[in-house]
Amino acid sequence: MKVCAITGSTGILGKKIKKNLSYKFYEFKGDITCFKDVYKWIQSKNFDLLIHLAAIVPTKEVIKDYQHAYNVNVLGTKNIINGLKKKKEKPKWVFFASSSHVYQVKTKKILLDESSKVRPYSTYGLTKKLAEIQIKKLKNFDIKFCIGRIFSFTDKAQKIPFIIPSIIQKIKNSKKDKVIFKNLDHYRDFISTNDICKIIDRLYCTKSEGIFNIGSGQAINLKTIANVFAKKYKKKNIFEDNKKKTYLICDTRKIRKKKIFLKKFKNKIDYFYN
Repeated sequence: MKVCAITGSTGILGKKIKKNLSYKFYEFKGDITCFKDVYKWIQSKNFDLLIHLAAIVPTKEVIKDYQHAYNVNVLGTKNIINGLKKKKEKPKWVFFASSSHVYQVKTKKILLDESSKVRPYSTYGLTKKLAEIQIKKLKNFDIKFCIGRIFSFTDKAQKIPFIIPSIIQKIKNSKKDKVIFKNLDHYRDFISTNDICKIIDRLYCTKSEGIFNIGSGQAINLKTIANVFAKKYKKKNIFEDNKKKTYLICDTRKIRKKKIFLKKFKNKIDYFYN
């Protein structure tokens, strides 16, 4: 059985990976910002691969305390790299969960591929860009690595301030029949967490290296999501849009070359959940 060292195993994606992939998991339970904790974890056991998920993700949390987010997302990643550098029996492969936030949002439906210009549109995206720089240092230690720039995903366990839980709560808790949303006319690319697990496994099995965008390639308008849940809770949405539409959509050609077949969503409530 493959032995997988994993950080961020208590998060939504981490839990789904542990459930879906038939690996033996070696979980990090210390302080990712403390090198001694990371070093001790890395040195105490040999493993075939490492999946690094640990991060501060919600953009509001990153803005609220950027220094803490930087310490976790960037310095935490640096600690992983330095720990691996000193390890005698190095893993065969490392996967780093980056984000589509490293790209600039578009005002037209332009599919973003791996060669698209990196220009973070959020402070969270900036921390991921800086963390990617750390991950690329693995090539100096002859460790294969893969950077997965993951686009939007959601899950029943996901909570506010993520966009879909926030939309649901606003509609569900509204005491009025009409719910007003401002500036929701944006398109995002939602992918199933089950598909993310499938992709990571396939990338490992093929020992793929470099950068891979991980998304569905489908442009989903956030208004559509709001309307789906308005119908469920028998409410009516009113949209007030003062800003231009934005797009953040994945070009899936590189992933599809790995013979990965992604879930096709339909306009239903389960469209947004696994």
